[in-house]
Amino acid sequence: MFELTSEQRQELDGSEPARALDPETKRTYVLVTAEQYDRIKFLLADDFDVRCAYPLMDAVAAKEGWDDPEMESYDIYARKPS
Repeated sequence: MFELTSEQRQELDGSEPARALDPETKRTYVLVTAEQYDRIKFLLADDFDVRCAYPLMDAVAAKEGWDDPEMESYDIYARKPS
């Protein structure tokens, strides 16, 4: 682990992950907070199964109102006729 300089800290405004370029290798790195990394690290695993994300996807959809009973009227029009 290394400590950030004050200049680097200013680049981390928190609104989105910061990108850092290694001038020697030309590789770009994305810096996220430890909390953000802990939430997404399973996505980076070799044995990732998208079904593990379903509960989170359902929670986000519900928060956005997709589980509202009035959405059923929309679903009728969204389905393709058979």
